[in-house]
Amino acid sequence: MRIIGIDPGTSILGFGVIDSEGQKKTMVDAGVITTRAHQPLDERLLEIYQCITQIIKENKPEVMVIEKLFFAQNVTTAISVSHARGVVMLAGKQADLKLVELTPLQIKQSLTGYGRATKNQIQQMVQTMLKLQSLPEPDDCADALAAALCYEGDKLIA
Repeated sequence: MRIIGIDPGTSILGFGVIDSEGQKKTMVDAGVITTRAHQPLDERLLEIYQCITQIIKENKPEVMVIEKLFFAQNVTTAISVSHARGVVMLAGKQADLKLVELTPLQIKQSLTGYGRATKNQIQQMVQTMLKLQSLPEPDDCADALAAALCYEGDKLIA
């Protein structure tokens, strides 16, 4: 099964595509989509939509696991990230992907057994599970791969 994980953002959006065959997990593609800080939001969202649509087209995942927003101190940032989540989810639905939403707490708990794991702990676990030569960077990319690793045929790994 091919899974794309998404760590949403308007400045930096992380994505990670893996193949999951039982216990065997293999990274297929991973990276970030970046937009310019002072670019109007509508242009940023269009750029995110076009990029993620192309990534989906090239990698042909069956499932999209997207991180939910669960807390935001800056309401303006939370709203723009919600917009980014929306365009990514739209692209996923247009590609007929199954959409799964997980909170950061669920992802950390599922991957490390500890819901308050640090960014570095997530990177190390992703590196170990995917047998990567080095830590996946930036952490937005590692978070997206972590989200993808949490999906195991209608259930979270644990």
